[in-house]
Amino acid sequence: MSKLVAIVGRPNVGKSTLFNRLTGTRQAIVSDEAGTTRDRQYGKCEWGRREFSLVDTGGWVVNSDDVFEGEIRKQVTLATEEADLILFLVDVKNGITDLDAAVAGILRRSKIPVMLCANKADNNEDNYSAAEFYKLGLGDPHCISAATGSGTGDLLDLILEKLGSEKEIDDTEENVPRFCVVGRPNAGKSSIINAFLDEDRHIVTDIAGTTRDSILTRYTKFGFDFYLVDTAGIRRKNKVTEDLEFYSVMRAIRSIENTDVCILMLDATRGIESQDLNILQIIQRNNKSLVVVVNKWDLIEDKSNTAIQHYENTIRQRMAPFVDIPIVFASALTKQRIFKVLETASEVYQSRKRRIPTSKLNEEMLPLIEAYPPPSIKGKYIKIKYCAQLPNTQIPSFVFYANLPQYIKDPYRRFLENKIRERWNFTGTPINIFIRQK
Repeated sequence: MSKLVAIVGRPNVGKSTLFNRLTGTRQAIVSDEAGTTRDRQYGKCEWGRREFSLVDTGGWVVNSDDVFEGEIRKQVTLATEEADLILFLVDVKNGITDLDAAVAGILRRSKIPVMLCANKADNNEDNYSAAEFYKLGLGDPHCISAATGSGTGDLLDLILEKLGSEKEIDDTEENVPRFCVVGRPNAGKSSIINAFLDEDRHIVTDIAGTTRDSILTRYTKFGFDFYLVDTAGIRRKNKVTEDLEFYSVMRAIRSIENTDVCILMLDATRGIESQDLNILQIIQRNNKSLVVVVNKWDLIEDKSNTAIQHYENTIRQRMAPFVDIPIVFASALTKQRIFKVLETASEVYQSRKRRIPTSKLNEEMLPLIEAYPPPSIKGKYIKIKYCAQLPNTQIPSFVFYANLPQYIKDPYRRFLENKIRERWNFTGTPINIFIRQK
């Protein structure tokens, strides 16, 4: 396991800006509004052919009655308990505040090494002002500017020195699949990831829009190995009023673009709604594999097979024509069938990578095409003589060679796709059908 460095501090000192700077990404949402970051945000930092994990935390607030700030404090505490090194970020422009002193008192009592970072030191005068932070009793303050990058290279050198020997960058991790949990607000996305991990990894409340960033977690239990991505709830454009929510939705859509399998969460008490179909369209436009999870099934009174069949048929009718989708009825609260969700997502990922030998494909499909050929147009007969699966494609793609490809219409393409699905398991995965000149 790579070493873990946690960034902590009071709200609005630039923790997310520093996280984005050190990871070289724009993963964490940055805003002047205090309390923007809520969940722990993990990322990889590479420096000098070495790497370590970095975690961004919410602003540490003590003695607050706010529901989010209490949960944020819990997340920060969890992050510091599992970290190998803590970066305590303070604001050189504002100097020492009562909250800084309170957080420093907590960190002095911890057994984890702490580095004091004076952020927003944009010029030499700010560097001189940083001397007052010696009062915190945490050693030398390291002056940096997360916004401009000033001093961050020296900071990374010091971090690697304190972490000691560490593994070099492992390029094989790029092949680890990504499963992204998406859906409307309050569908139970964060709850089901907490249930998968069997820990309170994500803040969960009844307030819609609790999750803001897209949170990445490595899952390596029960023989599985993949990344789980929790996203903000995606609402209709006319419902999005705050800038923060706009950025949250954009991060969720970007997460869909960068994933392999999307786990679409539906609320069993509300059924499938128009916004669920809008999210489905985003998934389909990006050619992503799909697993549908009907969450909160424990709240439904009628759990008979007839009710399940009716619910499934309703979902498939609304999602037509792409109906070859696995549907799992689960409950994040009671953990009913949540393991089935992971198994199904893994099977769908394997289907996405499935390769059909050319000889086997021709052996199965050519007799079928001969029995049910494309309809003739303008007295011209269309003949398909050969087919193959294209190599190195994002999703399974098949090419059929015909004498008159321009006359083969979409209904016949769907016929070919359905016959392929009947013979091989491509459940939950979109398929491309191409017709080319022989």
